[in-house]
Amino acid sequence: MLTANLNQRISAIWRIESPKLIAGLARMLRDVGQAEELAQDALVTALETWPRDGVPDNPGAWLMTTAKRRAIDQLRRYKLIERKHEQIGYEIEMAQDEPADARRDPDDDIGDDLLRLIFTACHPVLPLDARVALTLRLLGGLTTVEIARAYLVPEATIAQRIVRAKRTLAKAQVPFEIPRAEERVARLASVLEVIYLIFNEGYTATAGEDWLRPALCEDALRLGRVLVGLMPNEPEVHGLTALMELQASRARARVDAHGNPVLLGDQNRAHWDRLLIRRGLVGIERALKSGNTSGPYLLQAMIAACHARAPSTEQTDWLLIAQLYARLAEVAPSPVVDLNRAVAVAMADGPARGLELVDALVHESALEKYHLLPSVRGDLLRKLGRAEEARAEFERAATLAQNARERALLLKRAAECV
Repeated sequence: MLTANLNQRISAIWRIESPKLIAGLARMLRDVGQAEELAQDALVTALETWPRDGVPDNPGAWLMTTAKRRAIDQLRRYKLIERKHEQIGYEIEMAQDEPADARRDPDDDIGDDLLRLIFTACHPVLPLDARVALTLRLLGGLTTVEIARAYLVPEATIAQRIVRAKRTLAKAQVPFEIPRAEERVARLASVLEVIYLIFNEGYTATAGEDWLRPALCEDALRLGRVLVGLMPNEPEVHGLTALMELQASRARARVDAHGNPVLLGDQNRAHWDRLLIRRGLVGIERALKSGNTSGPYLLQAMIAACHARAPSTEQTDWLLIAQLYARLAEVAPSPVVDLNRAVAVAMADGPARGLELVDALVHESALEKYHLLPSVRGDLLRKLGRAEEARAEFERAATLAQNARERALLLKRAAECV
């Protein structure tokens, strides 16, 4: 029987080792679904063996060896023709002993299993929700139950998304490889989008009872750090990871002792994580040295850096933030970006000017059900002394908010408008 400590240790090992295990098997078998099944089989064997024999010194190698043996057994059971059997079986037996260059596709200038897995899980042939679920399963090491809990949907729904995603990849014969140079930028955009979506859901939960879901932020950050190590010359990879580091640095200050949201202006900045801030600032420097300096993730990271460097809300360089949002609106136009710019302008030039910009967005169809539009408008009206109008806006925002904690905060702000 597993003790609580051993169970936690095996879970931690699996979370770390499973992406590498699945990636290595997928390279050998050219089938992500089959690779995951074999990895899960190896985990079951570990759960049966390690409580009796102890956790091996190199658990990752133990899991890989076990999975490779099962792969060979599976190939034999399928009674593949002798030539194919020998070819694949020999590849599996020898893969770990070959030099890296010998295993590399001559047309693939990266040749990294984890990177292949990231690009495969985030392939545009899959719908976005399937990409998120498959990425969390294969690269985050999360169970179906954990993913379902994180996104507040039934476990069966997540299970179906994952199964369909693997079937879609197999049916479309998506190769387990890094896209060639001419396709890589477009595919990288999909990878970054999925990682950032995972992070944002953890940073500000769209629904449910919790304001933060730290585990999702941690998974996204880990994926970003892996990607930085694998693609060190891509500015937007550095930009996204730096952005997540800087945003995550505020996590402890974003909720009070009861889990209620604390707005940026009210946060105790002494509780911001200085290590994460330093990592984020270093990431920005690396991105700026890498080439293109106008990527949307890098620009957002630079905005986050303005907050991270400022000792208080009042001493924040709001003019620079407004300018950065203007640049962001040029490269990634969005009403949400315009709304954020309006907030920065209000802080730099006064609430009246900010309200002018917000009022210009009131009829934007994309913001029709976006609760932060009336929330921002209510805040600016309150600062202008228009309490009744402000209360109505906060109440309207509360009706649109899906997160229980956020709804409660908005109703509290409405009640304070007197």
